[in-house]
Amino acid sequence: MANPTATFETSLGSFTAEIFLDQMPITAANFIKIAKSGFYNGLHFHRIINNFMIQFGCEHSKDPSSPRAGTGNSPFGRIPDEHPAMQKISNEPGTLSMANSGPNSGGAQFFINTKHNSYLDFFSAGESKHPVFGKVTAGLDVVKQIETTATDPRDRPRTPVKMLSVTVSE
Repeated sequence: MANPTATFETSLGSFTAEIFLDQMPITAANFIKIAKSGFYNGLHFHRIINNFMIQFGCEHSKDPSSPRAGTGNSPFGRIPDEHPAMQKISNEPGTLSMANSGPNSGGAQFFINTKHNSYLDFFSAGESKHPVFGKVTAGLDVVKQIETTATDPRDRPRTPVKMLSVTVSE
């Protein structure tokens, strides 16, 4: 059975990602549940760092100028960290990775790596541990366009980038 795909329609264009439900069932199922609920629709990318990643999924980012954008907790609850011994998927360019604020704190926020951030891998040395649960398969040029959006000193886009919709096809 093929993995589901997610289509992200943004104000700058669309991109598609394979969601690794077969390899990361907890993290992928959490993303799918949230996407299917419509929660992501109308939110904005709240953190963009060129040559690193673009971050999305905070409920406070509905208002792109909210000082709380990026500080939200998932209204769907927290999920446990998923670090399977046999599925060591690295934070390579184009991969979707669960954002967190420490152990077992994953929720609705995730980021898309725009360079190889291997130090974020759960199987690498260091404190930062971010499981990869998908990869962009089409529209990486749109991700790169979002990545190069001008930002303020807090890494927030000067011109908001809106997620119009996220749909999942299984």
